[in-house]
Amino acid sequence: MSKYEAIHFVDTAQAVWNYSLFTDEDVHAFQHGTHSTLYQLFGNKQIEVLGVHGTYFSVWAPNATAVFVTGNFNHWNNEAHPLKVRLESSGIWEGFIPHVGQGEVYKYHIHGYKGIKLDKGDPYAHYWELRPKTASITWQTTYQWKDHQWLEDRKIKNRTDQPYSVYEVHLASWMRPDKNNPDIYNSYAQLIHLMVPYVKEMGFTHVEFMPVMEHPFDGSWGYQGAGFFAPTSRFGNPQEFAALVDAFHQAGIGVILDWVPSHFPYDSHGLFMFDGANTYEYADMRKGYHPDWNSYIFNYKRGEVKSFLISSAKFWCDQFHIDALRVDAVSSMLRLDYSREEGQWEPNEFGGNGNIEAIEFIKDLNITLYRDFPAIQTIAEEASDWPGISQPVFMDGLGFGMKWMMGWMHDTLDYFKLDPIMRSGAQDKFSFSMMYYYDEHFMLPLSHDEVVHGKSPMLYKMPGDEWQKFANLRLLYAYMFLHPGSKLLFMGNEFAATKEWDFQSELQWDLLQYPSHGGMKYCVQTLNALYKSNPALYELQYETGGFEWVEMNQRQEGIIAFKRNGKDPKESILVVFNMTPVPRHQVPIYVYGKTNWKEIFNSDAKFFWGSGNVNNKDVQGVSVDGTNDWQVLHLDLPPLAAIVLK
Repeated sequence: MSKYEAIHFVDTAQAVWNYSLFTDEDVHAFQHGTHSTLYQLFGNKQIEVLGVHGTYFSVWAPNATAVFVTGNFNHWNNEAHPLKVRLESSGIWEGFIPHVGQGEVYKYHIHGYKGIKLDKGDPYAHYWELRPKTASITWQTTYQWKDHQWLEDRKIKNRTDQPYSVYEVHLASWMRPDKNNPDIYNSYAQLIHLMVPYVKEMGFTHVEFMPVMEHPFDGSWGYQGAGFFAPTSRFGNPQEFAALVDAFHQAGIGVILDWVPSHFPYDSHGLFMFDGANTYEYADMRKGYHPDWNSYIFNYKRGEVKSFLISSAKFWCDQFHIDALRVDAVSSMLRLDYSREEGQWEPNEFGGNGNIEAIEFIKDLNITLYRDFPAIQTIAEEASDWPGISQPVFMDGLGFGMKWMMGWMHDTLDYFKLDPIMRSGAQDKFSFSMMYYYDEHFMLPLSHDEVVHGKSPMLYKMPGDEWQKFANLRLLYAYMFLHPGSKLLFMGNEFAATKEWDFQSELQWDLLQYPSHGGMKYCVQTLNALYKSNPALYELQYETGGFEWVEMNQRQEGIIAFKRNGKDPKESILVVFNMTPVPRHQVPIYVYGKTNWKEIFNSDAKFFWGSGNVNNKDVQGVSVDGTNDWQVLHLDLPPLAAIVLK
């Protein structure tokens, strides 16, 4: 029988054709967890069969006894359009429905395990109805990309030995067209004109979107996803999302997406109990339920689930030219005892707490992505001391390109929260990051997690009066940009928001009318420019030769100094901090090799809303050891400030 032969052909409006996109090789790879392009096969595809236009549907429901496609086109008749199972062992249901075009809403009506009947959205749909509606939409994303130059440039610009400065944003709350209506958003098209020029003006090399994958609940911020192959319809259609990514690329800015393969919600139209059984999630709730987020954990042992997730990751890089995926909650994936008490988890076959299946999934994920997209990055949000997160798989690592440096973030904030008079006793906390820095390729995150849930905005973490709070925050940002590693700053932090982030409100843009907040924004802008224009700050940022301590012994005075080195010794940068509100004059700092230095950055500058009273013009070193070429510099240090000399 021809694969195009109709099952019945009395009325083409009702006919379902015996048509398949799957080969036997596809089914085998899908089942064994090695298929990475399932988005080309599953879901809905608008095609032509025997001269008839229509839509091919396919879905995986291995515990179903019958599957139907229902939608407006058949008046939501649950049994008008049955799908046919390709092979009993595959669990793949498929069929072609004539005259169903793009833009039709639909669901799968599933007769599932033990006779339960469910209506489910399409896990592979590219487009969904706007919540609270829950149907999928027939859609194929076709877009004429104009980012060819960026894709060529990112082979260099997206590397870890290049400047990597990330602006993290939540698209819905960055800026709103109506401050009084949280249900109205700027569209993807509007964000092209609003956000792209702003990120470029600020000098960030990358923008990171908190999850844009379709999700039912606004309050999850996107981290409880239902559509792993669909940009959210809150801001427009998939083509319009592609245009936003393209616009950033044409502006020379990379795009990072938060991606969440760690868990999914229990919404009735989503993945949970998809065909009446635990299809996507572990059946054993000691592994399958996430107590922190009231959600369910993917069954990483199941080949079809591995193929689903790896295909999702590849989909964004392939179809939307995404430059990096920041993988959320990696710690929760790796550890069987994550957020579980004794007796609530079962050790693995070797008696340990590692989820062996999740570890293998992560390795396969990174191998696949870097094989197919060598110029991208994967970034792990991982908060433990698990070894080798950003080491290659062939070196027994997990294969990520970078890892969030959560220890640095916690230690740094703890240090800066202290009254300056107490900082001398906590200097080891300030310097501890360099003791383990070379274990991983670290990203320094000051993310959304630090300005919600009662943690206070960044400005009010700082001690002192208003002037000192701003000075401390400028000092903190200078430390982040001058410390080795890539950088991440959450939206609103760049101009010192005075409220915690609220996903239902836009940022406090009105603060920019005040010199203090405008000065903070300009300080971050200047730090980005400083970072990008000085190779010593990035060329060797993950190598031991890129950093050296210069001064750690003036604890009581709160003076700390280090050098940053690039490939050219002549381009070295000297960084000096005064962690107290007292100006320091003629402070001796010992360096070798160089005699003439010039101040190129001062966080106390007047145009940053600093005092501007303490500066160093051309600095001449005085020889103290001619044999070893040691010089002493006598520097004037402004209060609560960082200076950079070159």
